[in-house]
Amino acid sequence: MNEVKISEDLKGNYEDYYEGGDSEWRWLGAIDKAQNISTLCKGLPINSVIEIGAGEGSILKRLSELKFAAEFYALEISPTGVATIKNKNIPNLQECTLFDGYNISYENEKFDLAILSHVIEHVEYPRKLLYEAKRIAKFVFVEMPLEDSLRLSQDFIFDKVGHINFYSPKTIRRLIQTCNLEVIEQLTTNPSKDTYTFQKGRKGLINFYIKEYLLRFFPFVATELFTYHSSLICRDSIEKQDT
Repeated sequence: MNEVKISEDLKGNYEDYYEGGDSEWRWLGAIDKAQNISTLCKGLPINSVIEIGAGEGSILKRLSELKFAAEFYALEISPTGVATIKNKNIPNLQECTLFDGYNISYENEKFDLAILSHVIEHVEYPRKLLYEAKRIAKFVFVEMPLEDSLRLSQDFIFDKVGHINFYSPKTIRRLIQTCNLEVIEQLTTNPSKDTYTFQKGRKGLINFYIKEYLLRFFPFVATELFTYHSSLICRDSIEKQDT
């Protein structure tokens, strides 16, 4: 059987993805994402963390600022991403390594938490990566945009952003469960006001409040009409099934 690996087309898309270095837009997003990680992991024994698909390292930098864990590790497929992460000099970052997108060399249960934040929507074989995350960590955090809504176009067209998988709150939950992961908690969130105003000023702020209102009072309708983020904290469900 051929080894699972990232296609050359996708690999080429991410080669220089972070060539510009730090991004204010990604930093604003990282503040939200780190908050979701902190919220769902509250009360869990988290000492060591690996982020798989760490991008430019903004989430790890924010988690380090929050003193979320004692040790951080990063894996990334983009050489420009690895370079940017290393240039951040993140406190307690033990290793930052280039990897092939699927195969991880760390031993079983080396980490307390594996983070896959806005990664699953980019990969051709999401279950392969989820199984690897489950293997090396006691808990797995997953977050992605909820783009499988009424607004999703009929046909797929690839763009530089690189999303090739599209999920609803239900389908991402089922994907995770089919990897023998138990969903401990799932959270749907609207990105912060700062992210909306950064992009579109006052118009963005109006959009934020409309989405916030719908999510609070009509959550099912909200995710059918607009894109939100879904975060899940998970653990291996094999022991649960055997008891």
